[in-house]
Amino acid sequence: MRLNISNTFNEELPSDSNTDNSRRQVFEAAHSYVIPRIPSKPQLIHTSEEMAYNLGITANDIYNQEFLDIFSGSKIHPKTKPYAMAYAGHQFGNWAGQLGDGRAINLFEVEHNTKRWALQLKGAGETPYSRQGDGLAVLRSSIREYLCSEAMHHLGVPTTRVLSVVLSGDDVLRDMLYDGNADYEKGAIVCRVAPSFIRFGNFELFAARKDHKNLKLLTDYTIRYFYPELGKPSKGTYIKFFQEVTNKTLDMIIHWQRVGFVHGVMNTDNMSILGLTIDYGPYGWLEGFDFGWTPNTTDRQNKRYRYGNQPNIGLWNLLQLANALYPLVDDPEPFETILKNYQKDFEIKSLNMMRSKLGLLVEEENDMKLMADLEDCLLLSETDMTIFFRLLSNYKKGKPENGLDMIKEAFYKIDDIKDELLLEQWKGWFLAYDQRLQREPLTDHQRQANMDLVNPKYVLRNYMAQLAIDNADKGNYKLIDELFELLKKPYDDQPNYQKWFAKRPEWARHKVGCSMLSCSS
Repeated sequence: MRLNISNTFNEELPSDSNTDNSRRQVFEAAHSYVIPRIPSKPQLIHTSEEMAYNLGITANDIYNQEFLDIFSGSKIHPKTKPYAMAYAGHQFGNWAGQLGDGRAINLFEVEHNTKRWALQLKGAGETPYSRQGDGLAVLRSSIREYLCSEAMHHLGVPTTRVLSVVLSGDDVLRDMLYDGNADYEKGAIVCRVAPSFIRFGNFELFAARKDHKNLKLLTDYTIRYFYPELGKPSKGTYIKFFQEVTNKTLDMIIHWQRVGFVHGVMNTDNMSILGLTIDYGPYGWLEGFDFGWTPNTTDRQNKRYRYGNQPNIGLWNLLQLANALYPLVDDPEPFETILKNYQKDFEIKSLNMMRSKLGLLVEEENDMKLMADLEDCLLLSETDMTIFFRLLSNYKKGKPENGLDMIKEAFYKIDDIKDELLLEQWKGWFLAYDQRLQREPLTDHQRQANMDLVNPKYVLRNYMAQLAIDNADKGNYKLIDELFELLKKPYDDQPNYQKWFAKRPEWARHKVGCSMLSCSS
């Protein structure tokens, strides 16, 4: 296996002088060197051949012992030094101080076809940042991250990627719902891939400690490798850098809202400086359309990270990043201007996103009311978001009386259609929608094609991931492969997989892993 290793982060940024792998506060360093724990009996479960190709790894390489050794943490690739990143963060709105890679170990960076990729193992053992944790991961959470990373990529959502998932052969003790009922589960290791895993929290750590020297080193490094178009470091460049991060973060969240994805833990240490979805824990897709839904049991009371609040949390997190970068600029005004514009930009981009979901090309002043009225209708009865928008693309102009019947399969309670208030409200909306479509230039067929490019037919519902987990726990990995293939083409009809174009089954409504998820998920 030949890899074009090209390390930069650990070679150009300061290292922790203490090489002891003990939990501690780490100062004046961007990372600490650490050796992965050797698993007792590693077994490769699944590999993304697409990601392997992006790294210059051949199909033959995947099934060699060397591949398993490197990406299970059993052996260290020659001339590389694995490390864990140091960062801080705000968790659920509160300053948490130093956090860092508690169960992620970065292996190396690879350059291939003009692109740079960083590879890290999640679940490969403790690091100086593990705090009370063991640095390990379980099969359950590893399958969820593995499937979701690739599903999001093929949905067109900016995301980190994955290369492989490996069983460690070791049992790991976990209290899944933090209710005192800990139990042993199968251990696993995921190899995550991204251009960089730098987070808002990396900058927050140095800023909080007034370590402005290393704050500048980190910022200059990030710009040099990931935002080179901004030019040489200067106060003006740092402002442009913040503007670009703001743009990328907003675009990512607009994509989340478009497909109904809820991250679940939008802490600042889980925010990528590249605007990528990162750290898949208690995530979920909306089943019933609900602005107040969160998949995270830890957030059930306050619902800080609920679906409808994700854009606001993005802004709040960007404010924390602005505070971290402020010492490099020493002028609050440009940061304030960018943050004020975020809200305006969100409203514009969100409206345009909703227009695309409804198949509208022409921009009209009353479109916002059409969207608001639709949201009111969707909330009248539990309505599956994914199925509703996909079925809506079948609508034919001039037939508003057929609208409700066409989308009825999206309702969880079909009998609700008999409700007089619901009927009238939906009929009124379809009439307004039809009148709006009359002023559009596209034919029904053209509009349907456009809508089907932005409204997925298939998403990774939590119950689907849980079925794959249950099977894998019994040693059967076929469903992982089936879902992996299905989610490569989420916008295609795929008649062979029609069974997955369905509402969440009733048995999954309150089942652990399907509706209730914790940060250990």
